[in-house]
Amino acid sequence: MDFSVIDSYIQSLIKNSTQEAPVWNIEKVRAGKKSGWDYIDGCMIMALLEIYSTTGDKKYFEFADWYEDYRISEDGTITGYKKEDYNIDEINGGKNLITLYKLTGKEKYKKAAAKLEDQMKTHPRTAEGNFWHKKIYPNQVWLDGLYMALPFLMEYQAAFETDINWADDIYRQFFTVYEKMRCTDNGLYYHAYDSSRKIFWADKTTGLSKHFWLRSIGWYSMALLDTLNKAPEKSKNSEQWNKLKHIFVELMDSILHFQDESGMWFQIPDMGGRAPNYLETSGSAILAYSLLKAVRTGILSKAYINPAKKAFEGICSKYLVTENGKMSLGGICLVAGLGPEDRPNRDGSFEYYMSEPIVKDDAKGVGPFILAYNEYRLLK
Repeated sequence: MDFSVIDSYIQSLIKNSTQEAPVWNIEKVRAGKKSGWDYIDGCMIMALLEIYSTTGDKKYFEFADWYEDYRISEDGTITGYKKEDYNIDEINGGKNLITLYKLTGKEKYKKAAAKLEDQMKTHPRTAEGNFWHKKIYPNQVWLDGLYMALPFLMEYQAAFETDINWADDIYRQFFTVYEKMRCTDNGLYYHAYDSSRKIFWADKTTGLSKHFWLRSIGWYSMALLDTLNKAPEKSKNSEQWNKLKHIFVELMDSILHFQDESGMWFQIPDMGGRAPNYLETSGSAILAYSLLKAVRTGILSKAYINPAKKAFEGICSKYLVTENGKMSLGGICLVAGLGPEDRPNRDGSFEYYMSEPIVKDDAKGVGPFILAYNEYRLLK
């Protein structure tokens, strides 16, 4: 594989982005809005910081620092962030703040990360003790949300002083999701769960949404993997850590049953033969990354390398294209969610997941693709 081609693509994304208008935030671009503080940008900045960590190429670190420094005040105030929204997606970018603090020593990053941790101290929870996805989604757990907050809290506890034992809380939340949201027939996880059973999309008996959504399963796999890797060394191989590892390995084994011959996975992974279901880039890239990194960090055996490589190479073959001299990454589901009450079309049906726009170059696909590329480059 010609790595220089992908390197050039990444460079073009950086070159054409400003602090207020990154080209990879398609939702903001389409709405004509400036970029503020959201998980989409967080995904992209994390990918650049991971490349820096493995290559030492300062241009990635310098861009990430330049981009985040712009929206963080000296007292740690984050432009565009509102604690009172209790939006768990907003926590994702905190992972980059911890990394940048360690790299730069800028106290503003540490202060900003503390503000995000502070949100989680009072973040509303379900009856089982899991964080709500957002204030506008009461009593609901979405797989995406575990990725946004739990690895951050595990890393925060390891890096800074805190008066809460997040580790026990984190493990407990993962174990609840395993009990409530996993399908015992195929090992996949439903997109979301409403502990109150009141929202229109939820099954009135189980509280579960109707389908498995690829990207949410991907986020969940990253949540598990990153939490395992961010856990303090002294806690690794504890009973809780090993149980979480078992859950991750079991998930990878389950999702591999649904890997297409192309190497990718479908938007609704267990319904590959149903039109107009399609091979989706962001979820496939996340799973490629999870498989590749899990092998490199010893969570998975080397037996998983071939399907991991096949996944990344499949994305490159199908969706990484050059037209009129410009490279782009296609096949990315722009967004998918459930509800709230005033959005009845977001009902979790097959038809709904097929109705959302498919776009190019959005960071929800590009970020995971770069993460997977970084791991692919490290293969020996």
